[in-house]
Amino acid sequence: MPTSQRLPDAVIDAAIVWGVKLNYGEPTQQTRSRFQRWLEADPLHRLAWERVGAFKPAIAPLQAALGRDVLAAADREHRRQDAQRRRALKILSLGGVAALFGWSLRDELGWQRLTAEASTAVGQQRRLQLEDGTAVVLNTDSAVSTDFSGERRVLILRRGEIMVTTGADGAAASKRPFWVFTPFGKMQALGTRFVVRLESQRARISVQEGAVELHPAGGGASLIVRPGQSGWLADDGALAAPEQEFAADGFADGVIAGQNIRLDALLTELARYRRGHISCDPAVAGLRVSGLFHVADTDRALQFLLQTQPVSVSYRTRLWVVVGPASQS
Repeated sequence: MPTSQRLPDAVIDAAIVWGVKLNYGEPTQQTRSRFQRWLEADPLHRLAWERVGAFKPAIAPLQAALGRDVLAAADREHRRQDAQRRRALKILSLGGVAALFGWSLRDELGWQRLTAEASTAVGQQRRLQLEDGTAVVLNTDSAVSTDFSGERRVLILRRGEIMVTTGADGAAASKRPFWVFTPFGKMQALGTRFVVRLESQRARISVQEGAVELHPAGGGASLIVRPGQSGWLADDGALAAPEQEFAADGFADGVIAGQNIRLDALLTELARYRRGHISCDPAVAGLRVSGLFHVADTDRALQFLLQTQPVSVSYRTRLWVVVGPASQS
């Protein structure tokens, strides 16, 4: 096959994703096996892999540890201010990671999605059924990986938010403990249904059934969170979290559901499901709203607020919406 042959963009993208997973993630044997199957499925896959690999000599001195540091720096920047994603991509480029794969980062994808086994885009939800019977719902802009190869079941939340309903693990000789790993520590599910959401400096865990034991990354005291309770998991400790204004697991049904929700909190939540930014004028931030707001159509939710609240909704651009006081006429 001539090396000058033009390859489909989808094949090139797939080769780039595999390159990131294998070089900058922590690939399990299961991941390596899937890569081998992909490689052998089509001659174009092997050619794309060879071309992606051709970028490696350009930055041979770059060690894997440096690559991970660059990715971590980009992630911290993304979490600090989501509106500055392009600045995070600049960090990646300066670190040489972009040069390694000729990386286009289409649609400004988070790098965690490239190292994950399953992910969602902004505004998308996805349901997974794991090999042990566990059900996982990924919320908007989320990414997960799994490792069930040893004596415990591990789900790694790399980005975003998930709802987990643990399975019976019936195929195993004995039921293995179920763990969720996050950047801030890990947690053991004690026969349960729960939600884990990554924030900038910590993770929030909300339990609907059973219990979850939180273990901070820094080695502090553990905390057990029970049904109807929430907890914070951070590097330096775990502690109880106050009740949210909306149901933590509502996203699994495609809604933000609650009573007496502050308007600014509702808009912040709606903004997670759309590209761009929603601004809330301080003059209306404290208004209280109740109801079901469908996340699949955030414009419709904004129109509902316009019809039921003393507010105005202005589209400054396709990606910038401003909610302020209703005009006086």
